[in-house]
Amino acid sequence: MKYLFFIMLQGCVLQYAVAQVSGKIVSAKDEPIAAANVLLLNSTDSSLIKATLSGQDGTYVLENIAAGKYLVRISSAGYQNMELGLVEITDPLQHKDLGTQMMTADTKYLQEVVMRSEKPMVQQTAEGLIVNAANSILTKGSNALQVLERSPGVVINRRDNSIELNGKSGVMVMLNGKPIRMAESELVEMLAGMSGDDIATIELLTSPSAKYDAEGTAGLINIVLKKNKDKGTNGSATVSAGYAYREKASGSFNISHNTAKVNLYGSYGFSHNATYGKMFVDSWQHMPFMGGGIHAFGWTTTHARFINHNATVGLDAKLNAKTTIGGSIIYTRNKASGAGDTDFSYNILPDSILQFEGRNAGMSRWNNMISTVYVERVLRATEKISLNVDHLFFSNDRPYQVEGTFVNKHGEEAGNGQALSAPEQRGFAKTNIRVFVGKVDYTNELSKKAKMEAGVKSNYTQSTSYSGFESLVNGEWISDPQAVNNIVMKEGIAAAYASFNTQINPSTTLVTGMRFEYAYTKMNDPKNGRKIVNRKLSSLFPSLFVTKKINGQSELQLSYTKRITRPSYNDLASYVGYSDPTAVQTGNPFLKPTITHNIRLGYQYKSYSASLVFSRDENPISRYQLTESAQRDMLFISPQNISWQNNIMLQTNLPFKIKNWWTMNYSFAGGLRQYKVTYTKEPFVNSYFGYSFNYSQTFKMPHEYSAELSGSYGNANYNGTQKVEGILRMNIGIKKELKNNKGSFQLAVNDLLMREKYDIQYGTLTQEAFSIKNHIIVYTETSRFPIVRLTYSRSFGTKKAASSRRASSGDEQDRIRRE
Repeated sequence: MKYLFFIMLQGCVLQYAVAQVSGKIVSAKDEPIAAANVLLLNSTDSSLIKATLSGQDGTYVLENIAAGKYLVRISSAGYQNMELGLVEITDPLQHKDLGTQMMTADTKYLQEVVMRSEKPMVQQTAEGLIVNAANSILTKGSNALQVLERSPGVVINRRDNSIELNGKSGVMVMLNGKPIRMAESELVEMLAGMSGDDIATIELLTSPSAKYDAEGTAGLINIVLKKNKDKGTNGSATVSAGYAYREKASGSFNISHNTAKVNLYGSYGFSHNATYGKMFVDSWQHMPFMGGGIHAFGWTTTHARFINHNATVGLDAKLNAKTTIGGSIIYTRNKASGAGDTDFSYNILPDSILQFEGRNAGMSRWNNMISTVYVERVLRATEKISLNVDHLFFSNDRPYQVEGTFVNKHGEEAGNGQALSAPEQRGFAKTNIRVFVGKVDYTNELSKKAKMEAGVKSNYTQSTSYSGFESLVNGEWISDPQAVNNIVMKEGIAAAYASFNTQINPSTTLVTGMRFEYAYTKMNDPKNGRKIVNRKLSSLFPSLFVTKKINGQSELQLSYTKRITRPSYNDLASYVGYSDPTAVQTGNPFLKPTITHNIRLGYQYKSYSASLVFSRDENPISRYQLTESAQRDMLFISPQNISWQNNIMLQTNLPFKIKNWWTMNYSFAGGLRQYKVTYTKEPFVNSYFGYSFNYSQTFKMPHEYSAELSGSYGNANYNGTQKVEGILRMNIGIKKELKNNKGSFQLAVNDLLMREKYDIQYGTLTQEAFSIKNHIIVYTETSRFPIVRLTYSRSFGTKKAASSRRASSGDEQDRIRRE
């Protein structure tokens, strides 16, 4: 480590071996101005000495300057020219930092020329894709989960509430760059209750650099919320009502107040979603404790209601030209209630029939809060350091009650007196999670061709959970030790990283990075002191990115990254839940973390992109796998490690502009996948071709109307021993903008073809636990009727008032999408 810091120090010293003049150029909105002309002139005759352009972050550096007196002149299209006072260089080693210069907009220029450009829906970077969600007509009125689901390569499995990226699980989801450390099922619920109108962009980072956490073998999904930086007081409000099988409603508003030095912002969203689902099961199995061979079939119908509140408040304050501080709080509260009615028949071969009729009713109440404070300090024009401290709190209380009858053909109680067959069950699950995170990041432009980033990070997590269920047997509540968990988990991760960005030549850029992470996980049963998990792991995660510009319109990209997915709290042991009289859902304390190696070769021409990705996963995790209890008297539904998985994937993004009023975007991710399973009775290797296809078409029509058609299709895929058939989705939206900035109305229909259902099969690849062969079909709400939603949205504030004087009609903030 000391050698690394020596090299860093040496680079910092060498960069100041000649005199320099540097600074930063921003607009009145404190936004960096790129490509501004910076001229160094002789103070005597104004002759040109040196010239440069400001970078994307607004900074500039004039190097190799001899001693003397100079003037600095700055110009940029759309802004008034500015000339700085006398600049004197007296020392050949002097570094003159002119600080931040704020340019004033040229009002005459703006009245004559209005420059408008529209961001493409999807943009390619070396690390992945950026989806400009705010550009989509379907975003308003949608929740964040629906917006995410329409992103290229993203699959939301509503059967088990999981998220996949390009056909792989193990995705780290972040909100404004902060990892959301909660169970995946609760994460899906949170996103389903969050307003999509609050989302600016979604970053799908399949090859993240070393500055990001190494967590997430499939990559990172960063949801970036809107933050209005326009001066004055501005905001927007949205209300939405909809119906499918049951009613929907939502509302949200956001507001910001910005001055030259302070940015205050906040938002609130509310959603109500009453929904429905139905599951059909046809199962063949051999269970000795049930009497041998069984053919079970039947239905479970579920009605549920979700009420969600989201609130955000934040502050950014510029103390001086070099120091900015700020903080934010994101709070989510969710309440869900519902019941599932089950009607199952068990045919004990050859001719004994058992019947189960039950009702599983319950609710969940959870709260999640992410608090952040930060300090950012510009040390010099090319050097910056930042400090972030985060705190996450999550609590969940999920009680439920099961009542049912399990009888034979004579109406007599069946199940041989087993607890799972009792007429009444009650379950409970209480979880509390606290996460503390501290992070320091440092950046330095060592020269015009070299930039360094480095940092350290530490996070500590403490989780407590008490879960399980009890059965009412002979008037007493009893519990099977296999059906109760009482867990305290402590986890710590310490990390350090360094990354160097080097411009090898005008057409080639090299980015090298190394991240070191040390993690420990301890899980104990506080009642008996039993250690369940005591695991330590330290590893290096290298990354390499090479970008080669072929010409002004195309480039090649080559990257290598190594990543990890650690088992979640729920995956390990945090929850035991009743499934039916023969099975429970549980965790697996013996799960190993997944290590992934990714190699990506990409090509980009204009806005078209294609890449070939090879990845190797060691010990990938598959959920909802079937195993037997040691006594062979209970079926466990739990996550398991697959031995390995190889993927060769082709990813493409193809935008087309047919006419000025008609644009298209098509994305494809698919290829050959192969994996090996050893936890089953008979190990096997499975190979298949899997793919997903996303598309969107946008139409701009007369009289301020516009429309969007989008959809996706994914073919059959496999999850461990499960086979899941393909799913087709299609969505449509129509928008009308009202005159005089009175807002807009939007009508949207999700799953127009009513094709979203999950067709799942067990036992097609190998012999399952208890020789099970299952066929399960999960019908979502939209398989019965599409979700039809009407939304009204309007913007207001200082900027809106100014805009109304320049535009004749339309909700300009939504209609004009600025680059």
